[in-house]
Amino acid sequence: MEHVAVNPWVALAYLVAGVCFILALRGLSSPATSQRGNRLGMIGMGVAVVTTLVTHVPLTATLIEGEDYAALIARVDYAAAFEIVAAIALGAVIGVGVARRIAMTAMPQLVAAFHSLVGLAAVLVAAAAFLNPVAFGIAVPVIFPDGSAAALINPVSRVEMGLGVAIGAITFSGSVIAFLKLNGNMGGKPILLPARHAINLGVLAAILLLVAYFTVDQSPWVFWTVTLLSFAIGFLLIVPIGGADMPVVVSMLNSYSGWAAAAMGFTLHNSAMIITGALVGSSGAILSYIMCRAMNRSFVSVIAGGFGAEAAGGAGGAAASDRAWKRGSAEDAAFLMSQAEQVIIVPGYGMAVAQAQHVLREMADKLKAHGVRVKYAIHPVAGRMPGHMNVLLAEANVPYDEVFELEDINSEFAQTDVAFVIGANDVTNPAAKTDRGSPIYGMPVLDVEKAKTVLFIKRSMGGVGYAGVDNEVFYRDNTMMLLADAKKMVEEIVKSLD
Repeated sequence: MEHVAVNPWVALAYLVAGVCFILALRGLSSPATSQRGNRLGMIGMGVAVVTTLVTHVPLTATLIEGEDYAALIARVDYAAAFEIVAAIALGAVIGVGVARRIAMTAMPQLVAAFHSLVGLAAVLVAAAAFLNPVAFGIAVPVIFPDGSAAALINPVSRVEMGLGVAIGAITFSGSVIAFLKLNGNMGGKPILLPARHAINLGVLAAILLLVAYFTVDQSPWVFWTVTLLSFAIGFLLIVPIGGADMPVVVSMLNSYSGWAAAAMGFTLHNSAMIITGALVGSSGAILSYIMCRAMNRSFVSVIAGGFGAEAAGGAGGAAASDRAWKRGSAEDAAFLMSQAEQVIIVPGYGMAVAQAQHVLREMADKLKAHGVRVKYAIHPVAGRMPGHMNVLLAEANVPYDEVFELEDINSEFAQTDVAFVIGANDVTNPAAKTDRGSPIYGMPVLDVEKAKTVLFIKRSMGGVGYAGVDNEVFYRDNTMMLLADAKKMVEEIVKSLD
């Protein structure tokens, strides 16, 4: 691709797009402003895409050789221009169709799938630029001593291309594994390969050395070896990660996809891609760091892969049939909560699976009508991606001032009459504080066990959380298990409150 003309309006349009992206990120930081943030992001992307289309044209080039010179002749490729427009239209149709049909429970899988597509796009752009550098404006004609001529990629573009294809390939294969884990096609338990750390370090070192070598030798074997090794390391980095850490993985892959886009932006000389990629990459990295602190994980170990996967054994290993537990009914739960002064609701992925957020808000409204103070406690990694529970509660029109993060509400459980846990397992498991052999040890959890009464909705006593460990709270004297589909159980509680 090559600029038709230097136009100050192009820079202004990209600047407007960049400002829209920044304001979009700001809007997405709160459920109250998330819709506005989405709209600004769409406007910014629309401006960037339209500007790129009208200021760039696809070219086909011919290398002309003479006795003492070499020249490149480029012509407009109208067939390629039609293909670009058709591809954009097809992508828009697919995107709208998927977005309209996707269930909120499948949103984490969708995000992982989108990350994989961003990574794959970076790989394909890098491959296209490598195969046809003239069309991307990154080639220089060179005459060799024997009189032959060739179009070589300039060294700076080789660095950008090498990093872009490496990060993109890692993002693609890593996101595919994350999708399979989130979608249930792979188990949530870590898959620990022997000598995985040595293998990972060796592959990463080989990638970096080959990218450096690519700057002096643009042989095809170097480029494709970097690509294949990067696909492999993406797989190796994500496979050892267990389900409890998957929200951090989604955030980390989001960051990778941004850096891949930024690297390709340099290759394409497109400032909008550079701005967008840098925003996504830096915001994803910051979010990953915040979540790592919330889970008591090391950010360095997240980047290295395999974090939280050293111990597969763990807490609460005894089967439910071997331990005593107390079962309650919807009527019991309704009575206890209607007599309480304060109820803290703790939503988890089980609520998302059952699509129980709307009836849960109805239950909270009934309790408030009885004079009960109701709050919602959100763990940073509840669900399968960052902010999953916040999105679901916002969809159900839960007031934002009733929703509290872990650090703001954890101290209140000791003074709370009822902790109502709906489908949240690992984030309420006390083993994270006491059992060094648990895969979730060290992760801050919600102290629901300190409430006077814990009402815990779960489908059955046979299953365990996504991290694969049983929850000590199930067997506490102050816990009453409500075994049923989350939505059906809350509906029965609402009827009992009436």
